[in-house]
Amino acid sequence: MTQSNQDRNFDDISEHFAKKVYGGLKGEIRLAVLRRDIFDWVQAQNRPLRVLDVGAGLAQLSIELAQAGHDVTVNDISQNMLKLAKQQAGDIAERMTWHVCPYQDLDDKLIGKYDLILCHAVLEWLAEPQQIMDFFARWLAKDGALSLCFYNPASFVYRNLVMGNFNLLNNPDFKADNKSLTPNHPVAKDEVMDWLAAHHYHIVTTSGLRVFHDYSPLKRGGHTNPQAVIEMEVKHSNQEPYKWLGRYLHVLAQATT
Repeated sequence: MTQSNQDRNFDDISEHFAKKVYGGLKGEIRLAVLRRDIFDWVQAQNRPLRVLDVGAGLAQLSIELAQAGHDVTVNDISQNMLKLAKQQAGDIAERMTWHVCPYQDLDDKLIGKYDLILCHAVLEWLAEPQQIMDFFARWLAKDGALSLCFYNPASFVYRNLVMGNFNLLNNPDFKADNKSLTPNHPVAKDEVMDWLAAHHYHIVTTSGLRVFHDYSPLKRGGHTNPQAVIEMEVKHSNQEPYKWLGRYLHVLAQATT
């Protein structure tokens, strides 16, 4: 099986993608929330884990997991993104397994099931996102965890309401250009949760990434202190109702079958 022609490959803008998604304060908030959610679960397992990172990009968390002694396999459709990831990994890259291909081609390359599968910022770029749930079912071990992070389309509407971009919201034909990192076909939270329920996952935790940072056009008061922003983002990232305002949502779910 090969990728759909509509699945997004960021080879053409890999450095731009790395800067916008992983760089700056946005990237630090992302890492802080995901580290808490994922590493709390990993540490509770108290053993070396087999980890698969699908659509890994710079694979920051996978590199950290490999440094902690876990057996890590990394995948991305973009050769350029994995080249950047290997550069960041340094010597630990030799202890990791790397596959440049669409996730649909991994079935011929993987061996054995995984205790933890990471899939971050991938769903919204797939032509047929629901199909990846069957892939997870094939490769996730019973009682293993799926870390699924995806763009929140409700945040797009809310941010543009806050910013007064009413013309954009009233334009049914609006499409982001090819260099934009705003996906044109994001998947709503309720739909993703329905997919997880259909596959009998137990929800371990849910969080929002950037629950207020992106909605603040004027940087004043605490917003001028990056560390304070990170701390407040982490504090509110798993609290109702704020977490559902996140630009991205993170669901950590455990397989029960």
